Amino acid sequence: MPLKSLPLDEPGINLTSMLDVVMLLIIFFMLGSQFTEEERQYDIQLPTVADATALTGQPDEIVVNIRGDGTISVRNQVRTPAELEAFLKEAAERFPGQAVVVRGDGRAIYQHVMDAMSTARQAGIRNLSLAHRPAEVSP
Repeated sequence: MPLKSLPLDEPGINLTSMLDVVMLLIIFFMLGSQFTEEERQYDIQLPTVADATALTGQPDEIVVNIRGDGTISVRNQVRTPAELEAFLKEAAERFPGQAVVVRGDGRAIYQHVMDAMSTARQAGIRNLSLAHRPAEVSP
């Protein structure tokens, strides 16, 4: 006796849950963009203050480079010791905790590095450090 067989159903992918997620994301971003527009609508006149200081943290450190011949450069500008002192005094007045890193060439005379550090101390810089590079370890 022959058995009767039913045709097999083709396998398919159910996209219902993926469409639900996409629709929720669209609604979320539409509402989010509406809130940012409402924020910009108000015409607000902000008050002014005579003595305002920055609300951000300390600025980046100032790097003082001392080349092998003893020339001093800060931010790609060659400076004399007097110009360096004036620059660092101005930085210390603006930000009392201003950090300064002295990078001396390894072939430079150590006296040039010490002169730059002394100049920074005279300018009122208290956060002073020397830059160095770790020696390479040979196996």
